[in-house]
Amino acid sequence: MKKAFYIFLALFVLLVSGCATSSELTALRSDLSQQMEAKLTAVDGQIADLKKEQEKNSQALGSMRKGQANTSADFAELRDQIQQLRGQVETLQKSTARDTGKEDDYNKQLNTILLKINFIENFLEIGKKHTLSDESYDVTVSTGDAPAKPDRATLYSAAYQLFKDGQYARARSAFQDFLTAHPKSEYSDNAQFWMGECFFFEKNYERAILEYEKVTKNYPDGNRVPYALLKQGLSFFNLGDKTSARLLLQQVIRDFPNTNQARIARSKLQEIK
Repeated sequence: MKKAFYIFLALFVLLVSGCATSSELTALRSDLSQQMEAKLTAVDGQIADLKKEQEKNSQALGSMRKGQANTSADFAELRDQIQQLRGQVETLQKSTARDTGKEDDYNKQLNTILLKINFIENFLEIGKKHTLSDESYDVTVSTGDAPAKPDRATLYSAAYQLFKDGQYARARSAFQDFLTAHPKSEYSDNAQFWMGECFFFEKNYERAILEYEKVTKNYPDGNRVPYALLKQGLSFFNLGDKTSARLLLQQVIRDFPNTNQARIARSKLQEIK
């Protein structure tokens, strides 16, 4: 920068003194132009580097948010399954209490199972009624202004809460609204999968199959693909189409061999055989 200043100063002096030749002025102008061009190029390079760094940070943040959403959804699903298991065990405990002779043996076995469930709940901290993943989001501001526009995480969380509450029709509508507004966000493959789950739990297996298919077609790189394929297979099985069910379960085992979904698929294939 100092060099450019001195060149400019020399050019000014020569012009004032009137002793500069045309070739000298041209050379000075050329030198000055080259110096400024170099500086501008360097600044452009710094700006480009900053933009790249910003894009990397944005991608990392998006991946982290998606991972958190998936983890929260998985924990919520596991919690629901444990609660269902607890209800089944307690029902069985009441029914065996009416029997005689083996009552003590049954109760000992059931108490052992309940202790294991309690241990899992305490270890995973999913036995608490209110957890961070279950908290609802406040989508309005407290300043008296108009309601703030909810972000992607808020919309997704609200839709998933409806699903957990068993309000499947409302949940489907909320997930569809989310996908319409954010078809390619970090939560979109999850939202599409839960739409299939809504139909599955309503025992509308034909529609569930179609929604699961959208997961595999629209989000082939998402981590919900093995879940969707597995649930497609179970849906076909529930419809009595064992051939299609078998093919899909075999695909899960082939494409995702070291996953829980593959283990479930193997177990289900034993039933089909």
